[in-house]
Amino acid sequence: MPLEYNKRTHDCGALRGSDVGKTVLLSGWVDNFRDHGGMVFIDLRDRGGITQLRFNPDTDPAAHGVARTLRSEYVICIRGEVVSRGTNVNPKMPTGEVEVAVHEIDLLSKSKTPPFQITDDVETNEDLRLEYRVLDLRRPRMRNAMMLRHKITKTIRDYFDRNGFLDIETPILCKSTPEGARDFLVPSRVHNGSFYALPQSPQIFKQLLMMAGLDRYMQVARCFRDEDQRADRQLEFTQIDLEMAFVQPEDVMRHVEACLAEVAQVALGLKVPLPMPRISYAEAMAKYGKDAPDIRYEMTIKDLSVFAAKTDFKVFREPLDAGGVVRCIVVPGGAAMTRKETDGLTEEIKGIGAGGLPLVKVAEEGGKVVLQTGIAKFLDAEPIKSELLSTSGAKPGDLIFFAAGSEANVCKWLAWLRGTVAERRGMIPKDTWAFCWVVDFPLFGWDDDSKNIFSMHHPFTSPKDEDLHLMHLDSPNPAPASDLLKVRAKAYDVVLNGVELGGGSIRIHRSDVQAKIFQLLGISPEEAKLKFEYLIEALQYGAPPHGGLALGLDRIVMLFGGFSSIREVIAFPKNAKAIDPLTKAPSEVSAEQLKELGIRLAP
Repeated sequence: MPLEYNKRTHDCGALRGSDVGKTVLLSGWVDNFRDHGGMVFIDLRDRGGITQLRFNPDTDPAAHGVARTLRSEYVICIRGEVVSRGTNVNPKMPTGEVEVAVHEIDLLSKSKTPPFQITDDVETNEDLRLEYRVLDLRRPRMRNAMMLRHKITKTIRDYFDRNGFLDIETPILCKSTPEGARDFLVPSRVHNGSFYALPQSPQIFKQLLMMAGLDRYMQVARCFRDEDQRADRQLEFTQIDLEMAFVQPEDVMRHVEACLAEVAQVALGLKVPLPMPRISYAEAMAKYGKDAPDIRYEMTIKDLSVFAAKTDFKVFREPLDAGGVVRCIVVPGGAAMTRKETDGLTEEIKGIGAGGLPLVKVAEEGGKVVLQTGIAKFLDAEPIKSELLSTSGAKPGDLIFFAAGSEANVCKWLAWLRGTVAERRGMIPKDTWAFCWVVDFPLFGWDDDSKNIFSMHHPFTSPKDEDLHLMHLDSPNPAPASDLLKVRAKAYDVVLNGVELGGGSIRIHRSDVQAKIFQLLGISPEEAKLKFEYLIEALQYGAPPHGGLALGLDRIVMLFGGFSSIREVIAFPKNAKAIDPLTKAPSEVSAEQLKELGIRLAP
């Protein structure tokens, strides 16, 4: 009589010494097979873990006979008795105290030889792994990633449920409103020539939910952006989306950081001190060169512009005269870096647009501090040298790297250099988790090519109340760019270890402010109506002050799981070329399908 595999008593990771003597029914995959010439041992694997099975030819010859025909990834069901492994305990396995003496076995299905071993220590081409993702997901590391993702998602849902947020789904088929990344378009069969768009985010819908009086919303939202793939980017991704009515930034931030603290506790057993540190955008750019700062280590950027203006060094003076800046980072103990190391960094930083990498080493000779190598001859005279050391904070044994140019470029170069040097020199503390908020972002940025302002976030972000006058609301003419670039947004990003986990803002709830923003961004009333008519109309009927945030679920799981790519924590991701090797998507469709949609492909 076949075994009732649907009545498993345990999963394969559950048995312990206290279970000795019990009769159990287990099902799973053959993970490992060992035939010792008489006794056969098999490691049986399922989602819960691994249990060792023992097949004895003397006591259970029928089961032993079947066992000798098994191979990796065969699926079986067994009944047997839990017995102690005595002195042969395997301390590396949670079930290592025991094994199961098998009395009965059913072979449920066979397997072809897998294209790679189902173990974590086998290096396999990523495309091959994605093509055989069913097998890849059987590996313990991948299985644990999916289980961690579930645990984190549930923790987030539970937090927001306890705090009065309604889980509401928003449409997947939307109107195309091209902003930022490209939309994915979906042709309409019923309305030939018209298209839906897949949502880049539920942004407008969640604002409408607040205007509808639903007060608090959250959603585990699937989003789509037709953009180039990176380690932390996918064409489709998942965000934790939330919105609240009658709030200021601190209200939203308080809930998000409390939720993330619960996630850290569940995922890592980590207690996160609250409130998380707040860093202004201006401070983040000045000290770290980026708006997602890694605050686990020092080596912050120092401004040397005032000092550099007193030198005759052309590499400093020319950028300063053009309105640029001179800044540096000091590498503690960096004077020990070899010429090969610094030359290598120079070539790499040229690859991101820098002209070179000026540097000096700080040393001590005969009780006197001196500068050596690099550009030392331009800076070693007094009082220039003393001012450099006091401004930079450099000490003997340190290395100073300089960057000169426009503020944007210097920030980019030194942010890259800071992170690269810290990683290569082991300056980043292990097992350290540093959260922070970046606040007071500019509302507008400046595009040198078009000579126009642009929205730093999206056109629905509210300016800070105290900066509203800089927008000249009552004037029919656009405010001068010099004023607009001083306007700060009620925007905020949450960052972990130098990675942005999510960002949000308080939204515009006044129709006059929204109309002014559209005007300043060069969006005509006709264009605004075409793209956002439903939002503009809703603002006419009493909109509450509201705001929210979106967290990148994939990034959160990636960081807490110790992965280097979000592809590792998504069950069925696309590869680096935006292709799904498993299903071979995207693929061509039939001429009949295209005809039905009213579409003809260009040659």
